[in-house]
Amino acid sequence: MCGIVGAIDLSSKREFEANRLHAMMQAILHRGPDDKGSHTEPGLAMGVLRLAIVDVLKGHQPFCNTAKNIWTTVNGEIFDYVALRDILLEKGHLLKTRCDSEIWAHLYEEYGFELFPHINGQFALALWDQKAETLMLARDRLGICPLYYTEHDGWLLWASEIKALLAAGVPAQPDFKGIDYLFNFFSASTHRTFFEGIHLLPPGHYLKVVNGNISVKQYWDLDFPDKGSERRIDNTRYYVDEFESLLQKAVKKRLLSDVPIVSYLSGGIDSTMILNMSHRESGVAIPTFTMGLENIGPDERSASKETAKLFGSPLTTVPINAEKLVNAFPEFIESAEGPVLDTSCAALLLLAKEVHRQGYKVALTGEGADEALAGYMWFKTQKITQWMNGDIVRFFQKIFERTIRMGGRTHGVPIPNEGIANVRPAQQYMYEMVSLARETLYSEKMWENLRGFNPYADLKINHSRMKDWHPLNQSLYVGYKIMLPGLLLISKGDRVAMHSSVETRYPFLDEDVIDFCAKIDPSYKLRGMTEKWLLRKVAMKTLPEHIAKRKKKSFRTNLSDIFLGDAKPDWVDQLLSRESLLKTGYFHVDNVLREVALQKKLPRWLPRQLVFDAALACVISTQLWHHIFMGGGLCELPHR
Repeated sequence: MCGIVGAIDLSSKREFEANRLHAMMQAILHRGPDDKGSHTEPGLAMGVLRLAIVDVLKGHQPFCNTAKNIWTTVNGEIFDYVALRDILLEKGHLLKTRCDSEIWAHLYEEYGFELFPHINGQFALALWDQKAETLMLARDRLGICPLYYTEHDGWLLWASEIKALLAAGVPAQPDFKGIDYLFNFFSASTHRTFFEGIHLLPPGHYLKVVNGNISVKQYWDLDFPDKGSERRIDNTRYYVDEFESLLQKAVKKRLLSDVPIVSYLSGGIDSTMILNMSHRESGVAIPTFTMGLENIGPDERSASKETAKLFGSPLTTVPINAEKLVNAFPEFIESAEGPVLDTSCAALLLLAKEVHRQGYKVALTGEGADEALAGYMWFKTQKITQWMNGDIVRFFQKIFERTIRMGGRTHGVPIPNEGIANVRPAQQYMYEMVSLARETLYSEKMWENLRGFNPYADLKINHSRMKDWHPLNQSLYVGYKIMLPGLLLISKGDRVAMHSSVETRYPFLDEDVIDFCAKIDPSYKLRGMTEKWLLRKVAMKTLPEHIAKRKKKSFRTNLSDIFLGDAKPDWVDQLLSRESLLKTGYFHVDNVLREVALQKKLPRWLPRQLVFDAALACVISTQLWHHIFMGGGLCELPHR
């Protein structure tokens, strides 16, 4: 992967200052330390920082077509580029390298804006059609590679990270709606950022600029069969073999590289199967990396060690305790460019650092299996509530709400009873419960800035066919649209890895794998209370039974008690001081201080404590993000 930046004049053809382009590129140098390049002409500038993985010596960007009137910079990989390259050569295109990035301009020559169905990969693309005076920015289907844009001083600016836009002179101002999105859905928005006026191009979309006019269009969306029309067969062995073949092909594609590849490994079935199939494909065990969480979350060192030994993989274990995690958090927030609820992201930052320290650039990961095959606990919870009487569920929900609100005020737009896009997905109760903490924690200033804002309308989930799907598939779709692109692929994926110049690849997010899993009957995903049932059947063919049946442990570290416990550094108290809370103005000072004190005193198993555990992690994270990006003055962070 790489980092890309650029600018186009929306009204004339001014020169984009060389020092501004240089500043943008320098701001994301960590994304591409191996090479850099640029293309400029009146009214346009494109820059790229390269992490060299395929055709290391000749893959210099930007690339252009033979006529030199189509220019591209790209971050990411095309995994079926060998076949596409052969097709283009047969059609008469002149290709000079083996680099997958070269074929983008030629694919555009052949297919124009209809090129995306031909691509299997992860990418963020900038393409300039000089003859048509048209700019295209595009992202892959699921949002693996980020791409941000904003309008400033008559220019449209774009970059792989927000810090490059800030380096170009874009002012850093908070977007209160972006912050509220986090408190509702535990993730960043897929189109809005935490910075006012700075946007994220949504997954599966492209942006087009013609004559200064900007338009954004969706080119892909996930679809499921109508309820009752899903693929089902009496002999399940057929589906087991088909899924195994698709996943094996996905792993094979992601092993294409001119540099060594490693794999992240936990004790779970997802990463174990990726290691299993990479070993089967290459004939050797690729190196693996895992974490050892010391009293801050589930410790899977013994399971990882057993799996690595099974395949003969050299395993590196990075031990992480509360002190290491909290000390890494400021650097993580700087890399994520926004507040983040999930503290385990900082642990992955430390893991990627070790991968880089050992000289590796590419890591395979098992992310995406839970989305495809119903791996999360809330899918089971949904199944249980469907069995229960609806009145009983609503009764306990009301009791839970009252313990959180404690008679508090009512602000903002009410949460719709129908949930998301007129359905109530498995995640809905979780979203609703934690969002109730806003009544206690938000300041009047925060509510005033959110006046009339509906975070559910801001989701932009409006699939016309969603109501016709099975409830489990509705919930899976919501996961693909919210948590996967808003947390797992950005804060827990691209940012923590590329901060250390490491590209992550996701076999479970292969287009063919996702399409297969979407079409099969829900019982192959969640059977009874067994999640990822079909994947476990595949695993049973080649793995010991106790590993194939190993129960899922969610990879997460403790939340607010990481910041409030014995390992707490001074900057946490400074961020939560009355002075700092008043400076930012997001939160109700007395209520925050009261809830911090209660978190230390009351039992953590109480429902109210669980909710405010997550909410206070968001408060601390938001205060820290404000300090780092909005001018400081809230705390004193140690020098790195």
